[in-house]
Amino acid sequence: MSVFARVADLGSFTAAAKELRMSPTMIGKHIRFLEDRLGSQLINRSTRRQGLTELGRSYLDHCKQLLEQAEAGDALVEEALSAPRGKLRVATSVAFGSYSLAPALVRFMKRYPDVSVDLILSDRMVDLLEEGLDAAIRVGTLTDSTMMSRSLSPYTGVVCAAPSYLAERGTPTHPGDLAVHECLRYPGWADRQRWTFFGPEGEVHVEVASRLFINSAFGIRYAALAGAGIVLMRDELLADDIAAGRLQVLLPNYTTQARARQILWPKNRKMTPKLRALIDFIVETYG
Repeated sequence: MSVFARVADLGSFTAAAKELRMSPTMIGKHIRFLEDRLGSQLINRSTRRQGLTELGRSYLDHCKQLLEQAEAGDALVEEALSAPRGKLRVATSVAFGSYSLAPALVRFMKRYPDVSVDLILSDRMVDLLEEGLDAAIRVGTLTDSTMMSRSLSPYTGVVCAAPSYLAERGTPTHPGDLAVHECLRYPGWADRQRWTFFGPEGEVHVEVASRLFINSAFGIRYAALAGAGIVLMRDELLADDIAAGRLQVLLPNYTTQARARQILWPKNRKMTPKLRALIDFIVETYG
């Protein structure tokens, strides 16, 4: 149709061939193909100039309308691929997503006003492909070969307890002391859980236990604030409580074992500008 429209506008196969960088023979093949498909002649041929048949003139108007719509569609796609726009679906844990990622995404959307975000908060391991997600932020070692990833700053934990708990049960000075304390943990762990520390004597492992299991980082935090026991949790979540004196940092001469953290996205997902912008923003914020 595009070749036919240019021949009609320019009045000859030769002029159309020059503009379209095709041979006059190839121009003729395009026109013949179109006429064979329609079963009617569109152009009257002569040795000097080609003229449209009556049907050709009517058909040309429809061709131009369709070509304009196609160009508009191409322009729309080109614009969408050149600037971040559209919806992103992102998943992460309830605690991290609530206190850290949600406020960060507000800054992201101000930077990219044509992007909207669905933030899915869940402590279960969601399937990105099955649930139609663009990306997820996770803690732990990546084992899924269908995912691509970028590393972020590792998950680091801090050991804390409320002053009321320490006043009642005493303050541990060595990781081994935790074996006789209440250490708040997630359900699904064994009755006893190994915590790893690094200190003056090197690597230290201690088996901790608790009578209270809570399937929410927020729930564990509030239980610790109420004096239920000692908590090992990412320092970002407890920073305000520590600064206000609601929780006291324990074992200052020891560090806890860091865990890998990354942003993931499906390997076969097209790298659109909105997804690239999100990945770069997350790495910039948490890298």
